[in-house]
Amino acid sequence: MNNTQKVARLNPKNVPVPVGNYSHVTIIPKNSNLYTFSGQIGIDNNGSIPSSINEQVAYTFINIGQLLDSQNLSSDDVIKVNIWATEEIDWNFLNAKWEELFGKVYPSMTIAYVKGLGLEELKIEIEIWAAQQ
Repeated sequence: MNNTQKVARLNPKNVPVPVGNYSHVTIIPKNSNLYTFSGQIGIDNNGSIPSSINEQVAYTFINIGQLLDSQNLSSDDVIKVNIWATEEIDWNFLNAKWEELFGKVYPSMTIAYVKGLGLEELKIEIEIWAAQQ
């Protein structure tokens, strides 16, 4: 870890290259505040959940951005992302939203396809963890 005490991300040379936009390793500086957040869903501020997965993805990323803002965090502070989806993800669409939020510095990430989420109409849920010095 360097002296700047920022979250560091890396992909070790002895591990296969990531198959997506994520880092294999995220290092959290000592004495950082650790934030865990409930999974975010594709719901608008009026409580409406759109029927398409891409619309849900768009709202989910908006909600993640607002959640980070509420705690004075940025996407650079995100250390881990867990994604659960009930149907095939349009990766071109999701990756565009992913890069809008994270740029080219990716946190660690896990994706799983599941049979269902907390509400029947949900097609995707994204959970983030963050750390800040």
